Amino acid sequence: MLGFFVVPFIKRIRIMSRDQEYLRSLAHELIALPAETGWLEFKHNNAEPQEIGEYISALSNSAALDGKSHAYLIWGVDDGSYTFVGTDFSPHKKKIGNEELENWLLRQLSPKISFHFYSVTLDELAIVILEIDRAFRHPVQFSGSAYIRIGSYKKRLKDFPEKERQLWRVLDDTPFEMLAASEKVSSDEVLKLLDFAAYFDLLNKPLPNGRDGILDALASDRLIEAMGGGYWRIFNLGAILFAKKLSDFGNLQRKAVRVIVYQGTGRVTTLREQEGARGYAAGFEGLIGFINNLLPINEVIGQALRKSVSVYPELAIRELVCTK
Repeated sequence: MLGFFVVPFIKRIRIMSRDQEYLRSLAHELIALPAETGWLEFKHNNAEPQEIGEYISALSNSAALDGKSHAYLIWGVDDGSYTFVGTDFSPHKKKIGNEELENWLLRQLSPKISFHFYSVTLDELAIVILEIDRAFRHPVQFSGSAYIRIGSYKKRLKDFPEKERQLWRVLDDTPFEMLAASEKVSSDEVLKLLDFAAYFDLLNKPLPNGRDGILDALASDRLIEAMGGGYWRIFNLGAILFAKKLSDFGNLQRKAVRVIVYQGTGRVTTLREQEGARGYAAGFEGLIGFINNLLPINEVIGQALRKSVSVYPELAIRELVCTK
């Protein structure tokens, strides 16, 4: 006898990869701002691990307050003149004892948000960009304490009760679906990342002629949003329903569906495991088909031919999956 279970796929992941051209453009855009903000901090070489962890908390919480999807900590910048000077900091070589820096930081964060260090070369200068997800549902703590940015300074959140109340109001009012899964995405990239054909097929709508018609339809259902300059924001709702690959959207990958086949009715011996890659709506039919192929079938002899019939009605399988 076989048992199976459908669960969200949860693991430590990194946010979507960034190419060097994007990182250079991002670095120039951020350094062009008139000053550091609540969600942006510049450093030269200061890379003390405890300090980094506290900044992750402060910048993440401040990004939520300022309505930003990400916060940034950049090494290799002179924070007096706001010019690139390069850095000796190498995050992927940094260890605390025998533990890698990223794992050490993640272990002390609560809740565990996604962040990633990127290395980029600008005019032969080494620059490191730490991209941090904004806080969601709860203020981000590091080593048991939550931090916030007051001006350009990092402070303990508990020392500023009005800021704490304001942050909680923002976190309570922002649904997960309306958070940004990706920002500053070009029109062509939107169509590459999202299975727009599945969207129109499932809603039984004709496919519009031309790219603009497709984008307008997706925007009308709040799956995406125009940001100006020809760029778009893809909301979590659009990504989690219609992503061609959830791994393209960083921490949404941990929300992918995983089907586990167990031996017997317990969860001791695993016979097979399958991780879903697509968004829930785009991949739903494939998921049902995969589960049906795992289930036993009976042969029914008709008047002339034999026909294979699943032991369990497909409707029952669909209801089971939808309730998980």
